[in-house]
Amino acid sequence: MPRTDQLRNIRTTRTRTVLISGAGVAGPALAFWLNRYGFAVTVVERASGLRAGGYPIDVRGTALEVVRKMGILPRLREAHIDLRRLTFLDADGSEVASVSPHTLTGGVAGQDLEVRRGDLTSALYTAVRDDVEFLFNDAIDTLDRSGHGVDVTFHGGSRRTYDLVFGADGLHSRTRELLFGPEEQFHRYLGYCFAGFTLPNTFGLSRETVMWNAPARAAALYAVGDTDDVHALLNFAHPEPPSDAFRNPEAQRDLVAAVFADAGWEVPGMLAALRDADDLFFDGVSQIRMPRWSSGRVALLGDAAYAPSFLTGQGSSLALVGAYMLAGSLSDRDHAAGFAAYEHHTRAFVTLNQDQVGEGDATLFPTTARALEHRNHMLRNLSTVPPAEGRPAHSALTLPEFAPRT
Repeated sequence: MPRTDQLRNIRTTRTRTVLISGAGVAGPALAFWLNRYGFAVTVVERASGLRAGGYPIDVRGTALEVVRKMGILPRLREAHIDLRRLTFLDADGSEVASVSPHTLTGGVAGQDLEVRRGDLTSALYTAVRDDVEFLFNDAIDTLDRSGHGVDVTFHGGSRRTYDLVFGADGLHSRTRELLFGPEEQFHRYLGYCFAGFTLPNTFGLSRETVMWNAPARAAALYAVGDTDDVHALLNFAHPEPPSDAFRNPEAQRDLVAAVFADAGWEVPGMLAALRDADDLFFDGVSQIRMPRWSSGRVALLGDAAYAPSFLTGQGSSLALVGAYMLAGSLSDRDHAAGFAAYEHHTRAFVTLNQDQVGEGDATLFPTTARALEHRNHMLRNLSTVPPAEGRPAHSALTLPEFAPRT
């Protein structure tokens, strides 16, 4: 074989190295598929380890096929939270309606999954930990894309060069900021803020959610099983993102306490628990909308590229589907063609799911008395509402089959 052909053969068969920022849902899922297609994968995560617990999340529609292909569906079935009832209360604490959760989500009982976020991330990590390098307690500091690869400087001071880099580091992605600039240009605020935390289950709740509503305010208690704790959620309309509160936990507590100061039901006790909660998570309800998800040898996925907001219930599912589509699109192509294919075949599915909710029109969180009464009327008459026609958004993509690169 002539030397030029030997060199060409070496170039085409060399293992491609990749770095993934983020060890939540999207990162380990992408690592699984890239490893399957012969890439050498490193995952870097700012936290010291996997984040356990967390609010329950949905896996449904097309994402169910992804986890089945990954071989983790049986484990997730074991971790499934069998939420049996969703009860809505009016401002005075009286019951509006009690319904099956699937009648609202459009899901399928016995098929769709609801699991604690930590159970999903643990299942993903277990599936890849023996084949993928994980760097905890570290993060990307700088990216230099001037050469034939991507030169990465880590926060801890080390440097490495990768063929490709992926940002799977969430709604407030550092990778996206390095690649495309400030978050504000892609951030679509939907007009709400929320605070989530846990507190002792002194309410006698089991496998159910109870939600209190007043115009522009909602408080929910979510018991995922026969446990000692319940998840609390306080959601409220706010005309502008409260920027001063995002990095100040005390300011977050003060803001929530002020908004719910005159609320009834169990809210006063929830506010008291909020003051002492050590797992408070506060943020605005928002989406990320980008005209493109890649630049050069760096690409984004999951919330970093197309966060749909928790109002859609599709954040984790989009991350799982996006990981499958991105890795598969690179399985037999170079990065330029692969990234283009990823966007071409995935964007319509993402947009359809993001469009399920718009600014200020979340069905479960009405902002006016009239909208709240309309929602309550809908809940009381849910059995008479005809099912939606056509394919639901969460099932709107049929997964293609990808072949490993030879």
